[in-house]
Amino acid sequence: MLPSLLHWLSLAVLAVTLLTGPPTVRADADFESVRTSLDRDHSGKGGDPKQKYFHESVFHPHYDGRFAAKELGYDERQSHLKALVQTYLSTMADLGAETWIMHGTLIGWWWNRKILPWDSDIDVQMTVDTMQFLASYYNLSVWHYHLPHIPEGRDYILEMNPDFAINGPNDKWNMIDGRWIDTETGLFIDITTLRPNKTARAEGVEGALMCKDRHHYLEKEIFPLRESVFEDTPVKIPFDYKWLLEEEYTKRALTRTTFERHHFNQETMEWDPLPNYRKQPPERQATGRRPRPKYPLRRPPGR
Repeated sequence: MLPSLLHWLSLAVLAVTLLTGPPTVRADADFESVRTSLDRDHSGKGGDPKQKYFHESVFHPHYDGRFAAKELGYDERQSHLKALVQTYLSTMADLGAETWIMHGTLIGWWWNRKILPWDSDIDVQMTVDTMQFLASYYNLSVWHYHLPHIPEGRDYILEMNPDFAINGPNDKWNMIDGRWIDTETGLFIDITTLRPNKTARAEGVEGALMCKDRHHYLEKEIFPLRESVFEDTPVKIPFDYKWLLEEEYTKRALTRTTFERHHFNQETMEWDPLPNYRKQPPERQATGRRPRPKYPLRRPPGR
């Protein structure tokens, strides 16, 4: 069993150069040292089942209530999500931890190599071997980054769910295996583990894979991973990304250029919010809090 959030692993300080400057990793940090301006926990821990490890905030499912008391506005959220994914991808690359973007984040890549402006979370995957490596050596490590728009720096936590090793979809309260968390805003990246689907393989399905969130794949759909760019940062994407997107979101979405009160501008290659969208309070904006079975898709520019 991995240590709880109150007992941090002792880690050697790493010297790596990422983004605009080298991040640092604290050793023997306790939870209180990474708390920011909050005087109490805003997570939904009290109302969650005891077996659930990650507890989202009481005000929005895409915020960690240990580090946030409210939602961010439209423009501010986009800026912090960009920093979140840049720091995550850069850290994983430096650690040699193979990871790739999926789901709604991959849709953003498909359109213009950016996060969809109405989204409020990031989805990534990794293999079970990579998850085991990170859980063994980097769980609950705190990474400090100096970023162009955050001169004072920002702390990010890599936190792994100790139940990641439980196979199968029956562990319904722990489908998220890890998170990369912004300790200032509470925004996070969901990390899920891709593992062999033993049941399907026993039935003769060669290369069957699955995640605990009930997504199923074949090895040839994911590997070998392709290299690309996302939010101006090197990224890896699944091999058969077009098929995966069509299978998850349907072909109908391929022609849809207006979605979630945004319209895709073919000249600027940006999703423009429709009139008055920015003027709405965060709780009225589309932030991905409800299921969206059909995303718009588009062939990436330059392909």
